[in-house]
Amino acid sequence: MIASAPATHAGKSGSPEWWRGAIVYQVYPRSFLDTNGDGVGDLPGVTERLGYIADLGVDAIWISPFYTSPMKDFGYDVADYCDVDPIFGTLADFDTLVERAHALGLKLIIDQVYAHTSDAHAWFVDSRASRDGEIADWYVWQDPKPDGAPPNNWQSVFGGPAWTWDARRGQYYMHNFLREQPQLNVHNPAVQNALLNVARFWLDRGVDGFRLDAINFAMHDPQFHDNPPWPSEGRTITRPFDLQHCTYNQSHPSIVDFLERLRAVLDTYGDRFTLAEIGGPDPLAEMQAFTAGDQRLNSAYSFDFLYAGQLTPDRVKTAQANWLGHPGEGWPSWAFSNHDAPRCVSRWRGAAPREAYAKLTNALLMCLRGNPILYQGEELGLEQAEVPFERLQDPEAIANWPLSLGRDGARTPMPWQGKATASSGFSTGEPWLPMDPRHVDMSVEHQEGDSESVLAFTRDLIAVRQASGALRLGDIAFVDAGADLLAFTRAVEDERVMCVFNLGGQAVDWTAPAAGRVLLSAGWPDEATSCVPPWSVRITQLR
Repeated sequence: MIASAPATHAGKSGSPEWWRGAIVYQVYPRSFLDTNGDGVGDLPGVTERLGYIADLGVDAIWISPFYTSPMKDFGYDVADYCDVDPIFGTLADFDTLVERAHALGLKLIIDQVYAHTSDAHAWFVDSRASRDGEIADWYVWQDPKPDGAPPNNWQSVFGGPAWTWDARRGQYYMHNFLREQPQLNVHNPAVQNALLNVARFWLDRGVDGFRLDAINFAMHDPQFHDNPPWPSEGRTITRPFDLQHCTYNQSHPSIVDFLERLRAVLDTYGDRFTLAEIGGPDPLAEMQAFTAGDQRLNSAYSFDFLYAGQLTPDRVKTAQANWLGHPGEGWPSWAFSNHDAPRCVSRWRGAAPREAYAKLTNALLMCLRGNPILYQGEELGLEQAEVPFERLQDPEAIANWPLSLGRDGARTPMPWQGKATASSGFSTGEPWLPMDPRHVDMSVEHQEGDSESVLAFTRDLIAVRQASGALRLGDIAFVDAGADLLAFTRAVEDERVMCVFNLGGQAVDWTAPAAGRVLLSAGWPDEATSCVPPWSVRITQLR
């Protein structure tokens, strides 16, 4: 049995911090709701549907980037950290969104992209102009090797070398992602100060926290050593990036010092939340380093589940076993789907009915110890959309087609209405990505009147979690159940809840070790006490 330490964390007032155990709903604004008919979602569209989000019962929303950008990577290439791209609206629209969210009791979290900017950012324009300029060293520049080759063997995530030649400076600049996303030199204290001022700008406008994008990419090895090779045997390789251990182009120990500076800024604004995205094949050490103690980040999540090809009890146990609440340990967050990964229902369900499997995965997400991050459409049980090659927008999907599902299929528009319009109520114009016809029948309108829908179940599920101190804050202990059965208890003080999931397609003979009152179930008839049906879930308040 794997058990976590007792839940004793509390805020400065003595009560748990608002974010500990909070349910976060991720909004990808390009695809949420378009209010001006240009086919792209916008901030007024988010504001218009905040009531829908609040009615789900979640605590907070995280909005993906809406900053001024050439949109080479759809907002993650920032050209102005302190303004709203016109395609999304204005700063006044953002202020309205903050006010409305807070009026509905929702906290607001926004992305901060500190590892790189757009090549259209004024900082980079100035930096590339001269080697002697005031901010010449705000980005990562290096001379070529004597034969003209790039400075080292580092590869970019999106394919090809992590270096691009710039004739203005007569040097290479580094980019871990697209060539249009030059790497900031976050080792430079002046760059850190500028980024901290960006944080203050949005905190002053009322945001409640930040999700830090790819923060483990923020600093490199200043000696520029070559990365060691990573043999391809036993792995699927779609890009040169996968043929290296990324030992030197990311994950420098000094990132922690910068995060402590950032945390100190946030602490001056009261109870704010910081969430780190940590990618890579072995993220645990960084996740725990970035969240250790009370002077760094509050929480972190990785791609434990986001890129997993299968959902198994062992995967869940292994992931949770790393976050059991030991002294000084940070607080985990979990995501099964997001804008960067194919939707989990398509990756995991196999022969399972979509609705049953969506209920199962949503229930598991809500029962884990940590903060669940629910991606827009996950409450509807959306599958990965099919996007034809000629409509692809994602540079990664285009570069790796057809070997990779890419990210476009998880970014298609939110289906609001039934078959009344071609875009299912997302826009009066042509959507920037096509609406998958299958999603129309999964729309909010279609599910609203159905008490058996995934949407209705998810609302009930969230209400159960919010009413349970054990599910929000309790420790976790796994019960031996065998095969495809996953069973664990969540407990805090005198409250205990048992969560049982059959992740497989065969019924399993099993009797719970303790009786109790069923709080919620799906696919599991009340009279079934010793046989767990396939793809079913039951959450029970133990006596």
